[in-house]
Amino acid sequence: MTATIGYARTSTTEQIAGFEVQLETLSREGCVKVFQEQVSSVGDRPQLRACLDYLRDGDTLIVTKLDRLARNTQHLLEMVEALTAKGVTLRILSMSVDTSTATGKLMLTMLGGIAEFEREMMLERQREGIAKAKAEGKYKGRKPTAMRQTEAIRQLASEGLTKAAIAQRLGISERSIYRAMKIGA
Repeated sequence: MTATIGYARTSTTEQIAGFEVQLETLSREGCVKVFQEQVSSVGDRPQLRACLDYLRDGDTLIVTKLDRLARNTQHLLEMVEALTAKGVTLRILSMSVDTSTATGKLMLTMLGGIAEFEREMMLERQREGIAKAKAEGKYKGRKPTAMRQTEAIRQLASEGLTKAAIAQRLGISERSIYRAMKIGA
């Protein structure tokens, strides 16, 4: 029996409205199961791994937007290849792309390349703007998140929590925990 499975993701827990819209859209599309997480696309995505493991021959994976699924064109093509090998098709709603057709596969590859190009151009403009602001003395950058939480980190550590548990609770990386605990130690 084939199934329609959804995957929803936002980069941060603050993106509540966007997350809810994804979930509602996937529900309207008839997804019998929706894997969801609120993590960066560059980090570990356990729900995506679980979703990919769950999918079976004949299933369809639906995402609302391409950037919810893949980091870049290479990652997208690797995912499509893995899905195809399992007999799973991919639908990206915002692009009206369906990999069950040859045209859909072609469009996905082309649109993925364009999306990656667009992102690289945006990052380049951002870097140029930051360099200009720094040269004019207007850009100071943001204070490191973990450093602002040093006292909370030390308090939780004194209560016996592991570095992994502290990182999970405060929403920062374990590496940041080590750095924060090192300062002033």
